[in-house]
Amino acid sequence: MDLAGFVEQVVTGLGYELVDVEMSPRARLLRVLIDVPRGITVDDCATVSNQLTRVFEVENIDYDRLEVSSPGLDRPLKKAADFERFAGETIQLRTHLPLNNGNQRNFSGVLKGFADGKVLLAQDAGVLEIPLEEVEKARLVPQF
Repeated sequence: MDLAGFVEQVVTGLGYELVDVEMSPRARLLRVLIDVPRGITVDDCATVSNQLTRVFEVENIDYDRLEVSSPGLDRPLKKAADFERFAGETIQLRTHLPLNNGNQRNFSGVLKGFADGKVLLAQDAGVLEIPLEEVEKARLVPQF
Protein backbone atom coordinates (compact mmCIF):
# COMPACT_ATOMS: atom_id res chain seq x y z
CA MET A 1 0.00 0.00 0.00
CA ASP A 2 1.23 3.49 -0.88
CA LEU A 3 0.80 5.19 2.49
CA ALA A 4 1.57 8.70 1.19
CA GLY A 5 -0.98 8.33 -1.61
CA PHE A 6 -3.55 6.99 0.80
CA VAL A 7 -2.99 9.85 3.28
CA GLU A 8 -3.09 12.39 0.43
CA GLN A 9 -6.48 11.07 -0.68
CA VAL A 10 -7.93 11.54 2.82
CA VAL A 11 -6.31 14.96 3.39
CA THR A 12 -7.34 16.42 0.02
CA GLY A 13 -10.83 15.02 0.52
CA LEU A 14 -11.06 17.23 3.60
CA GLY A 15 -9.96 20.28 1.60
CA TYR A 16 -6.30 20.49 2.65
CA GLU A 17 -3.01 20.12 0.81
CA LEU A 18 -0.70 17.31 1.85
CA VAL A 19 2.81 18.77 2.16
CA ASP A 20 4.65 15.71 3.46
CA VAL A 21 4.26 12.33 5.15
CA GLU A 22 7.08 10.93 7.27
CA MET A 23 7.12 7.54 8.93
CA SER A 24 9.88 6.77 11.39
CA PRO A 25 10.33 2.99 11.41
CA ARG A 26 11.79 2.77 14.90
CA ALA A 27 9.52 5.04 16.88
CA ARG A 28 6.59 4.17 14.63
CA LEU A 29 5.66 7.83 14.46
CA LEU A 30 3.55 8.93 11.52
CA ARG A 31 4.01 12.67 10.86
CA VAL A 32 1.63 14.40 8.45
CA LEU A 33 2.18 18.00 7.34
CA ILE A 34 -0.84 19.82 5.92
CA ASP A 35 -1.42 23.28 4.51
CA VAL A 36 -4.16 25.52 3.18
CA PRO A 37 -3.77 29.06 1.76
CA ARG A 38 -5.36 30.76 4.79
CA GLY A 39 -2.97 28.96 7.17
CA ILE A 40 -3.42 25.97 9.47
CA THR A 41 -5.12 26.16 12.85
CA VAL A 42 -5.19 23.71 15.74
CA ASP A 43 -8.77 22.84 14.74
CA ASP A 44 -7.58 21.92 11.22
CA CYS A 45 -4.96 19.59 12.69
CA ALA A 46 -7.55 18.00 14.99
CA THR A 47 -9.98 17.49 12.09
CA VAL A 48 -7.38 15.76 9.92
CA SER A 49 -6.02 13.74 12.86
CA ASN A 50 -9.47 12.47 13.82
CA GLN A 51 -10.32 11.51 10.23
CA LEU A 52 -6.97 9.76 9.66
CA THR A 53 -7.30 7.87 12.96
CA ARG A 54 -10.72 6.54 11.93
CA VAL A 55 -9.58 5.61 8.41
CA PHE A 56 -6.37 3.94 9.67
CA GLU A 57 -8.43 1.84 12.08
CA VAL A 58 -10.76 0.68 9.30
CA GLU A 59 -7.83 -0.01 6.92
CA ASN A 60 -5.71 -1.73 9.64
CA ILE A 61 -2.76 0.63 9.20
CA ASP A 62 -0.38 -0.02 12.07
CA TYR A 63 1.31 2.92 13.86
CA ASP A 64 1.97 4.01 17.44
CA ARG A 65 1.59 7.77 17.22
CA LEU A 66 0.08 10.17 14.70
CA GLU A 67 1.23 13.78 14.51
CA VAL A 68 -0.59 16.26 12.26
CA SER A 69 0.80 19.79 11.95
CA SER A 70 1.41 22.75 9.68
CA PRO A 71 4.64 22.74 7.67
CA GLY A 72 5.91 25.79 9.58
CA LEU A 73 7.78 28.82 8.29
CA ASP A 74 10.56 26.64 6.85
CA ARG A 75 8.08 24.66 4.79
CA PRO A 76 9.54 21.84 2.69
CA LEU A 77 9.15 22.16 -1.08
CA LYS A 78 8.52 18.81 -2.77
CA LYS A 79 6.35 19.14 -5.87
CA ALA A 80 6.67 21.26 -8.99
CA ALA A 81 3.62 23.23 -7.85
CA ASP A 82 5.47 24.16 -4.62
CA PHE A 83 8.34 25.67 -6.60
CA GLU A 84 5.88 27.64 -8.75
CA ARG A 85 3.78 28.82 -5.79
CA PHE A 86 6.70 30.11 -3.72
CA ALA A 87 8.56 31.94 -6.51
CA GLY A 88 10.19 35.06 -5.09
CA GLU A 89 10.94 33.43 -1.73
CA THR A 90 14.40 32.60 -0.40
CA ILE A 91 15.07 28.87 -0.23
CA GLN A 92 17.78 26.39 0.73
CA LEU A 93 18.18 23.39 -1.52
CA ARG A 94 20.29 20.23 -1.41
CA THR A 95 20.87 17.93 -4.39
CA HIS A 96 21.42 14.17 -4.40
CA LEU A 97 24.78 14.53 -6.16
CA PRO A 98 27.16 17.46 -6.71
CA LEU A 99 26.22 19.63 -9.71
CA ASN A 100 28.19 21.24 -12.54
CA ASN A 101 31.29 19.07 -12.20
CA GLY A 102 31.95 20.59 -8.80
CA ASN A 103 31.55 19.38 -5.27
CA GLN A 104 28.63 21.58 -4.27
CA ARG A 105 25.36 19.99 -3.16
CA ASN A 106 23.94 22.80 -0.99
CA PHE A 107 22.53 25.92 -2.57
CA SER A 108 20.58 28.95 -1.37
CA GLY A 109 19.05 31.84 -3.23
CA VAL A 110 15.81 33.35 -4.43
CA LEU A 111 13.43 30.91 -6.08
CA LYS A 112 12.55 32.17 -9.55
CA GLY A 113 10.03 29.43 -10.28
CA PHE A 114 9.85 26.14 -12.13
CA ALA A 115 10.12 25.55 -15.88
CA ASP A 116 10.79 22.55 -18.13
CA GLY A 117 11.23 20.19 -15.15
CA LYS A 118 13.85 22.44 -13.53
CA VAL A 119 13.93 24.55 -10.37
CA LEU A 120 15.16 28.07 -11.16
CA LEU A 121 17.31 29.46 -8.36
CA ALA A 122 18.79 32.99 -8.54
CA GLN A 123 22.19 33.44 -6.95
CA ASP A 124 24.84 36.17 -7.20
CA ALA A 125 26.53 34.27 -10.05
CA GLY A 126 23.29 33.98 -12.04
CA VAL A 127 20.29 31.67 -12.28
CA LEU A 128 20.89 27.96 -11.64
CA GLU A 129 18.63 25.44 -13.35
CA ILE A 130 18.39 22.34 -11.18
CA PRO A 131 16.40 19.33 -12.46
CA LEU A 132 13.62 18.44 -10.00
CA GLU A 133 14.73 14.79 -9.89
CA GLU A 134 18.14 15.97 -8.59
CA VAL A 135 16.60 17.82 -5.61
CA GLU A 136 17.02 15.84 -2.40
CA LYS A 137 15.58 18.45 -0.07
CA ALA A 138 14.36 22.05 -0.39
CA ARG A 139 12.95 24.40 2.25
CA LEU A 140 11.78 27.97 2.54
CA VAL A 141 14.06 30.25 4.55
CA PRO A 142 11.95 32.37 6.93
CA GLN A 143 12.53 36.13 6.60
CA PHE A 144 12.11 38.15 9.80
